[in-house]
Amino acid sequence: MPRLIGDGELTSSDVVANNTMNRERGLGGVNSYTRELGFDPAGWLGGRSGAPGWLDLCSGEGRALAEAALRLPAASVLTGVDLVGPLAARPALPPGAARLELVTAAEADWVPERAYDLITCVHGLHYLGDQLGVIARAAGRLVPDGRFAAHFDPDSVRRADGSSAARPVLAALRAAGFEYRARRHLLVLDGARALRLPFEYLGADPAAGPNYTGQPAVASYYRAASTESPEGSPGR
Repeated sequence: MPRLIGDGELTSSDVVANNTMNRERGLGGVNSYTRELGFDPAGWLGGRSGAPGWLDLCSGEGRALAEAALRLPAASVLTGVDLVGPLAARPALPPGAARLELVTAAEADWVPERAYDLITCVHGLHYLGDQLGVIARAAGRLVPDGRFAAHFDPDSVRRADGSSAARPVLAALRAAGFEYRARRHLLVLDGARALRLPFEYLGADPAAGPNYTGQPAVASYYRAASTESPEGSPGR
């Protein structure tokens, strides 16, 4: 088994600081959230009543959020959380645009002040350590009929001995109400829920190599949450 590191050390690793990451992805078009997610986030939010909220994890420059702010009610709240945060200053949004918050923080250290209608993570889980922890927390940060959508690579979750934990992890996620759309590598949950997945995080391997995107990614290691490994969960 490779040397595993904690999330604090992971944030300073070369793979997480990769400057070839796509941080400028916009809302629509060829290089966009709409293309990657298979639906238009602003259109989806615009179909909801009141002033919806969108939380985007690993938001990069926040371009998609800024574009959505021009299409949504002024009382809407659009929040982007990114370890590095925006690297370039963006023009102020015009009066009447939705409220845009760009937070520079590690996802594990940031606690939201509200629930969100939509939570997304576009090709961001690949660079996080406790991916299942992020997924579980997101499920609890939705409004009751909200949606979570994130790219997820099942091959990036491993047992303590280094073997794949993809099958038991996907089984547990599906049992909790998630849908995994393999063609898009997209994990989707409709409806908030308190979620505790039966896995204990052990640490991350930032030297796992490229994943399906062709970019270097992180492998996340887990073991069963109890001493007796239930059927379908990764054993010790």
